[in-house]
Amino acid sequence: MSERDGDVIRAIEEEGLSVFTFDGLRRITGAHPETLSRALERLEEDGMIVRSTDGYNTTDRAKGAVALRPAYSAGRRVPLLHTFLPSEASARVIVASLKGRWFDKMRWVGMAETEEGTVMKWVTDDGGALIDAKFSAGELDVEARIKKESDLAGAVRAAHQLMARISRLYASPRPGTKTMFMQIGYFGPYAM
Repeated sequence: MSERDGDVIRAIEEEGLSVFTFDGLRRITGAHPETLSRALERLEEDGMIVRSTDGYNTTDRAKGAVALRPAYSAGRRVPLLHTFLPSEASARVIVASLKGRWFDKMRWVGMAETEEGTVMKWVTDDGGALIDAKFSAGELDVEARIKKESDLAGAVRAAHQLMARISRLYASPRPGTKTMFMQIGYFGPYAM
């Protein structure tokens, strides 16, 4: 197995996602698209990864095939946000609305669903920060892994953009849901 192939497997395993996008792998490993494409083809032929409509994941054969070391080789973890979701909010609706979405400088990486909740990941355009959003038990935790201190501002902005996107989901009614806000009209004084 080549070093590049090992980096791809490490990236998927280290992040623990059930699906990992091509672009997310490219940004985290720093691989050229053609190089990554060839590595993914080799790994798929060797039965080390599987490809689905949502992305890539490792197989049981790949687990333990490489020594794990952080694929996102840097940085420190920075907690950015901890909040409760509205009681009528459905994590399933939020996840479905955010899955696969890019916004501003955040690029979709992938997600994983566990018994504890759902983790969704984005990476900033320049690869300077990896944003993790964990939904569990009516709460949302957002943290970043930054490569250098100057990446912190972009990570904070990304967390706020993520929260704004979630807030917009509940600002207007959706078919089949209760209206969370009532329209109130204001009428001037009656003419007498």
